[in-house]
Amino acid sequence: MNTDRMKLGFVGLGIMGAPMCEHLIKAAHKLFVHTRGRVPEAIAKSDATVCTSQRGVAERADIVFIMVPDTADVENVLFSERGVAAGLSKGKIVVDMSSISPVATKDFARRINELGCEYLDAPVSGGEVGARNATLSIMVGGAESVFEQVRPLFELMGKNINLVGGNGDGQTAKVANQVIVALNIQAVAEALLFAARAGADPARVRAALMGGFASSKVLEVHGERMIRRAFEPGFRIGLHQKDLKLALSSARQLGLAMPNTATAQEMFNACVAQGGQAWDHSALVRALERLSNFELGQAAPT
Repeated sequence: MNTDRMKLGFVGLGIMGAPMCEHLIKAAHKLFVHTRGRVPEAIAKSDATVCTSQRGVAERADIVFIMVPDTADVENVLFSERGVAAGLSKGKIVVDMSSISPVATKDFARRINELGCEYLDAPVSGGEVGARNATLSIMVGGAESVFEQVRPLFELMGKNINLVGGNGDGQTAKVANQVIVALNIQAVAEALLFAARAGADPARVRAALMGGFASSKVLEVHGERMIRRAFEPGFRIGLHQKDLKLALSSARQLGLAMPNTATAQEMFNACVAQGGQAWDHSALVRALERLSNFELGQAAPT
């Protein structure tokens, strides 16, 4: 497939989708876009064509990317009356970069394949920062030949790009990723809260830990967020809560025990109960603070 200048579609121009789409535009590809809300200014001012429906995107583009919040949203984008499937013709490729159910993904792929088209599930990790800096990790499920066709486009949006297996396996990898991230956030929150309550400076403790085996991206980025109280969303609690729901429901189907994942989900649930659905997921620390009646910014009692 010639990737010099391609006709690409992008559905879903939110916090993640907008910068990902912008990278494709900057690479001189012709974009056809649709989003539920307002089209971001940078995309509206580009030469991208704004379509009135997902079907219109699929009719014009050879490869259609989707980046929306949840399983039901992807199903609606694909199979509603004016959805992507209604505009596809044989040989086109659908790439879902949302984070959704692996089981549903396999069904969606089968239905798209039946139309003579190809399907990749390619969820991402890295949050808004990764989307803006084109440093996302991309976990792909689908046929290797299709993956290789789309790889040059993935490389415009991310750095760590891996074909995990068949359709649904990309989503499985993303669920596993979200379990690790959630438990790491909880561990960092507990450690920093412990340090602060014991009378140490949590910022200095974090700096010390960054040089040892406890170092992690979560400690580096989200540990700083917790200390600075910077909870504007890079990745919203509501979305991480959705991902852990996928993990726990799949675990039940597999007969698998995931007790720490369940605890992290309860911490997110507590944040949502406090009105924090749109907080950054690093704000999980707030649930622990409420339980402890102590915040990171407080001076430890003598």
